[in-house]
Amino acid sequence: MYEKNQSVVSEFVLWGLSHSQSTQLLLFIMFLMLYVLIVSGNILVIVLITVDSHLHSPMYFLLANLSFVDMWLSTVTTPKMITDFLRENKTISFSGCMSQIFFTHCIAAGETVLLVVIAYDRYVAICKPLHYFTIMNRKRCTGLVLTSWTIGSCHALSHLVVIVQLPFCGPKEIDSFFCDTPRIIKLACVDSHDLDIFTNVGCGFVGIPSFILLFVSYTNILRTIKQSSKAGASKALSRCTAHITVVMIFFVPCTFIYVWPLNITLLDKIFAVFYSVFTPLLNPAIYTLRNKEVKNAMKRCVGLFLG
Repeated sequence: MYEKNQSVVSEFVLWGLSHSQSTQLLLFIMFLMLYVLIVSGNILVIVLITVDSHLHSPMYFLLANLSFVDMWLSTVTTPKMITDFLRENKTISFSGCMSQIFFTHCIAAGETVLLVVIAYDRYVAICKPLHYFTIMNRKRCTGLVLTSWTIGSCHALSHLVVIVQLPFCGPKEIDSFFCDTPRIIKLACVDSHDLDIFTNVGCGFVGIPSFILLFVSYTNILRTIKQSSKAGASKALSRCTAHITVVMIFFVPCTFIYVWPLNITLLDKIFAVFYSVFTPLLNPAIYTLRNKEVKNAMKRCVGLFLG
């Protein structure tokens, strides 16, 4: 797009979530606690699923991968945000900014695809139970997880290749707590209209098909549940409701930031906090830790540790 990178900006300034010193101290304590819960909760899920043979099923294999993705989705931005609450100069280097953009888009797009894979797994389990282990074998599950990472990496590279070539020659203040494509584009010394469209279309290529596939999967699942026995339907409906809740918490903020932006700074910050902090925090609780099988696995692990 450009002959060379004309950037003379070596770092960017992040405005963060608040300018009040007392508020920043409160936010530091709150987000530090949330981040510790995110990391410990997701590591607990991964360890339980790895060490307990009762959880060696396709569903839990995918949920362990979701916990791994969630942990890194939060880690890309949250530690930097937490340390910046205690710093007067909230700066980030140009390379650090580009790294945040790449990994945020890579992991977020990968999680989007992984949520579709989990919905497909539930569709097969509920709508085609007799063929479940044949369809969702380990080779296919591994291939689907690798596909999610491949799509995420390609999506992130498509953004990074364009952004690193932009000429940054003046403004360097970002009204957010991390570097993200829409904010960075506005700082470039070029007309950002076409670049905004590129970002929206690029994110739409991942988000819209994923949302359609999720909608189709859960529609078929709910249709099958309606025809099932009352006992089986209740359990399946409970799980699907939890899955749909997580999907909405993740998809709605991402949609209004990248696919259909509202361009309201306060809302953008709230949405960014939701998908980078609250989604990784809620996923282990909603998807995994409240399951009876996982609770039993925790009891077995505690028993072995104490024994």
